[in-house]
Amino acid sequence: FFSPEQVSQYTFAMCSYREKKSEPQELMQLEGYTVDYTDPHPGLQGGQMFFNAVKEGDAVLFASDDEQDRILWVQAMYRATGQSYKPIPAIQTQKLNPKGGTIHSDAQLCKFYADRFQKHGMDEFISADPCKLDHAFLFRLLQRQTLDHRLNDSYSCLAGLVSPGQVFVLDEYCARYGVGCHRHLCYLTELMEHSENGAVIDPNLLHYFAFCASHVHGNRPDGIGTVSMEEKEKFEEIKERLSSLLENQLSHFRYCFPFGRPEGALKATLSLLERVLMKDIATPVPAEEVKKVVRKCLEKAALINYTRLTEYAKIEGERKELEGISKIICPARKLEEVLHLAELCIEVLQQNEEHHSEAFAWWPDLLAEHAEKFWALFTVDMSTALEAQPQDSWDSFPLFQLLNNFLRNDTLLCNGKFHKHLQEIFVPLVVRYVDLMESSIAQSIHRGFEQETWQPVNNGSATSEDLFWKLDALQMFVFDLHWPEQEFAHHLEQRLKLMASDMIEACVKRTRTAFELKLQKASKTTDLRIPASVCTMFNVLVDAKKQSTKLCALDGGQEQQYHSKIDDLIDNTVKDVISLLVSKFVSVLEGVLSKLSRYDEGTFFSSILSFTVKAAAKYVDVPKPGMDLADTYIMFVRQNQDILRDKVNEEMYIEKLFDQWYSSSMKVICVWLADRLDLQLHIYQLKTLIKIVKKTYRDFRLQGVLEGTLNSKTYDTLHRRLTVEEATASVSEGGGLQGITMKDSDEEEEDLD
Repeated sequence: FFSPEQVSQYTFAMCSYREKKSEPQELMQLEGYTVDYTDPHPGLQGGQMFFNAVKEGDAVLFASDDEQDRILWVQAMYRATGQSYKPIPAIQTQKLNPKGGTIHSDAQLCKFYADRFQKHGMDEFISADPCKLDHAFLFRLLQRQTLDHRLNDSYSCLAGLVSPGQVFVLDEYCARYGVGCHRHLCYLTELMEHSENGAVIDPNLLHYFAFCASHVHGNRPDGIGTVSMEEKEKFEEIKERLSSLLENQLSHFRYCFPFGRPEGALKATLSLLERVLMKDIATPVPAEEVKKVVRKCLEKAALINYTRLTEYAKIEGERKELEGISKIICPARKLEEVLHLAELCIEVLQQNEEHHSEAFAWWPDLLAEHAEKFWALFTVDMSTALEAQPQDSWDSFPLFQLLNNFLRNDTLLCNGKFHKHLQEIFVPLVVRYVDLMESSIAQSIHRGFEQETWQPVNNGSATSEDLFWKLDALQMFVFDLHWPEQEFAHHLEQRLKLMASDMIEACVKRTRTAFELKLQKASKTTDLRIPASVCTMFNVLVDAKKQSTKLCALDGGQEQQYHSKIDDLIDNTVKDVISLLVSKFVSVLEGVLSKLSRYDEGTFFSSILSFTVKAAAKYVDVPKPGMDLADTYIMFVRQNQDILRDKVNEEMYIEKLFDQWYSSSMKVICVWLADRLDLQLHIYQLKTLIKIVKKTYRDFRLQGVLEGTLNSKTYDTLHRRLTVEEATASVSEGGGLQGITMKDSDEEEEDLD
């Protein structure tokens, strides 16, 4: 089709466009052309009424569908060409000159229009007097059908916006027939009807209410405008209806503006509500009045949202029943359902915060009240499910954790009405659970140690591992509750720490008693090998030390002092255990020295033994007395060192044990020699002691005993005494030591090995 377009300030052109194209296919400047009406041209398609543009013999023929359209085009081109001659339609020419003209052509033209008007039912309108028509009714009809047509076009409709062409028609109608404020009132009415019927209408369009208000209250920017009493009454009716519509949309904000879409629509709705509540267009409405209306809407919204949510959850439950999961509503099933419902409630409130909180930014307290009302409705279902649970059932704690983790992280809901109610419900359950767990753990300690086999399990025994696991699990359970009220949370933590201290104390004391009894039954000879059970007991104490740091420690106050007492108890018990073990080892050495005492100079046994050995040596090779005794003792020391090194978990305690063992052994030997200062050692005593002392020194050095401990004053005294005895024996026995000497040498070390 053709349309006029202004190319510049002084030049006009006729342009030909293809459909849906913004650039013209053909362009013809109108400057210098003369436009005029022409007679019909039979045989041509595309139009019935013709006109042309002529320039120096160049003529361009145009056609339109009807006479009115042709007149408009010719008039537009006439203004564009600036020609002096004004074209006159053929019908008007005939009226000016009745004797002339083309009667046949005009008759055909009239018949054409008559047929066309009759076909479309336009006869009545054409012949009607415009002044006698009800243009208010006709405009409303025109606008309604325009909007209906627009909304039925799902591809081009923009939530109630009409197209530019439709706006042109409506503007033209209003301009011709004097439709003013009535236009906006009708538009608002149509938009509200569509919105009430479920159509998505852009809230910004409803702001046309402001146009109506400016008309009615006489506040138009141009200062001009009148309204009829009927329009004023209609405005008041629309105002009341619009207020109800907006309140309904706010009450259904999750469904009218899902996920905050259209973007900014909810905020625009709140803004419009504030304007609707204004008495006139200029006087602001009190903030408290707006807040009161919004509060009422959000209270309704809480009920609507929760009702729809429970219906959705019920549908899911029915679907599960159809799938054959369960049709019996047992307490466990009720708890499962309310837990799922709580998850849905949290999801709803999170969506509200994410998508709608910005619109309610002026009233965050109202949104919090809405959430509290929402949770108050949930409380009824939650209480019903909890009351159905059996006594001393702990399956409901996940429900508390789920709700509390959400509420404590919400600044508006944390320690709010529902949050406090939730705590009041679960405080007795938590206290009861801790009481029962304390009693259960105490009983398990008593039964466990009575039946304990002291077989190694991880870091300790079966009883200790079970104890520490239960204490840790109980503390982690209470920690995971993240109790929001600080005083009760501190009370729970303090109680659990003190409980752990009491339980660990009982474990340590029972372990020490068992250790002492086990050690008393052990052999006192060089056949003694530390049982694995003794090492397990040692490890229980080691593990108790580590666990007490985690399970018993609290910062400051009496609790810290209490924890220190437990630490002191464990440290003292470990010291006692090391002392008992060292005493046992020393008793074995004392047994060896007791056997060597038989060789003391002047004793009856020494004389008989020396005579027997000398007599027998004439005939057979007699074994060297005392060497087996030294070897068995050295083997005893080495094997027990290996056992302790392999089975005890704490290196620091092993080092302390070996330090005390070495020092005590050297002291016992030194005391034994001190008792024989006036006696010369028997050759067998000397050889045995030299081997024991040197091997003991070397073995404990290999085990990591420090030089300061190894070369103590006691060892120096021993070393000097044995060196003197060695020198005396070398002179008197004539080499009877057979290479065993206190001197350090590689060959001698190999011999000792």
